[in-house]
Amino acid sequence: MKITGTFLDEISHDIPHQNWGREEWDRDFGYMKAIGIDTVILIRSGYRRFMTYPSTWLQNSMGCYTPPVDLVDMFLQLAEKHGMKFYFGLYDSGKYWDTGNMQHEIDANRFVIDEVWNRYGHYSSFGGWYLSMEISRQTKGAASAFRILGEQCKAVSDNLPTFISPWIDGKKAVMATSSGLTKADFVSIQEHEKEWNEIFHEIHNAVDAVAFQDGHIDYHELEDFFAVNKSLADKYNMQCWTNAESFDRDMPIKFMPIKFEKLRLKLEAARKAGYDKAITFEFSHFMSPQSAYLQAGHLYNRYKEYLETLK
Repeated sequence: MKITGTFLDEISHDIPHQNWGREEWDRDFGYMKAIGIDTVILIRSGYRRFMTYPSTWLQNSMGCYTPPVDLVDMFLQLAEKHGMKFYFGLYDSGKYWDTGNMQHEIDANRFVIDEVWNRYGHYSSFGGWYLSMEISRQTKGAASAFRILGEQCKAVSDNLPTFISPWIDGKKAVMATSSGLTKADFVSIQEHEKEWNEIFHEIHNAVDAVAFQDGHIDYHELEDFFAVNKSLADKYNMQCWTNAESFDRDMPIKFMPIKFEKLRLKLEAARKAGYDKAITFEFSHFMSPQSAYLQAGHLYNRYKEYLETLK
């Protein structure tokens, strides 16, 4: 199973910002291309008051800061240069995390979607949309939000694809700010199947693919959960991707590049389950030869060696 897509995390929330300019990003796209990555996904176009492009609406309505660089424009240009598709990640107001009310995200993104498509939709590299609200369970209002925003994204862009990347509420699904690595209360595979069957039933006409994050369950659980995810996706005619996390959730230091053996276990589980695509969070911090983390370059080298075994 080859990684063919990666998130771009430029609204860094719980990992350090690398302060790259166009030259560093251009070089990084080249490193991505060299290992077969053909898809880049902006993980979110803004978070609370920080944003990746100079949105008039977000500045006026949400009080967002004016960014020094239009990263959306730059990423679309670099994607065209390197022959990649770019997926635009929606805005995260942060209010859902504070209140549990998804309506805030719907209200803000109704304007963002139209604004972004009018501004950047002419790029041939604009390949789709990422509905950036992250959930793990049948959270109140979440499925409706995915459906409403997914329908709008597809309507304005002549049916470009949409996808989501939820997490599995496993034993490693702890907050990044928590000192613990595991929790006692976690979802059973039966509960997971029931709840996601309900969610897929509502969203499948508006969401084309689901890329479950793979780091919240233990490695011996991957096969069973992946089989359920693939079965549900097939049932609703959705693509089943894996979000192969390239950072390690098993260490008290949050977050460092993952041990290659663990990444390989996860990719092999996705291959065995018949997944359609593997993306990662997140190449530039955890796999890039120019990452701030020295270990990331070594992971890049081990992954290239792994690719040689697949030929």
